[in-house]
Amino acid sequence: MDSEVVYIGLGANLGNPVEQLRSALTQLAIIPNTELDACSHFYSSAPMGPSDQPNYTNAVCRLHTRLAPLALLDALQHIETEHGRIRTGEHWGARTLDLDILFYGNQSIQSERLIVPHYGIRGREFVLVPLFELSPTLVMPDNQPISHWVAECDLTELRRLD
Repeated sequence: MDSEVVYIGLGANLGNPVEQLRSALTQLAIIPNTELDACSHFYSSAPMGPSDQPNYTNAVCRLHTRLAPLALLDALQHIETEHGRIRTGEHWGARTLDLDILFYGNQSIQSERLIVPHYGIRGREFVLVPLFELSPTLVMPDNQPISHWVAECDLTELRRLD
């Protein structure tokens, strides 16, 4: 199998989110048959869900992988679990680590466990801005350049961390 370019969204808002993301990147770099190619800056953003939770720290990284999509998902969920992620079923709740496959090559995947491109990309500045940072010429699923989608975002709650 040829290598696929994959974009992963990272997020955390419990514990020490910056350290959680750094640690996750270290583990992403050692997934078998996978190479961590690049990572965006880290960003702070207001939570999408309940407002009684801390701000999130977010980033996007680019991988090259020979793993099948569900095998990669299994590896990501293993890393989440190692970082104390407990799946409570609470939609948009606080979490120690969230790793989402945003794009897996040019594939469109619709399964019970995985939807790619990720259904929540549009309008999410904490995904689009770091994704734009990594791939400013990326063409989105509606054939619009990513810059068009970023221009539609409200960036008032997004802050780049140094």
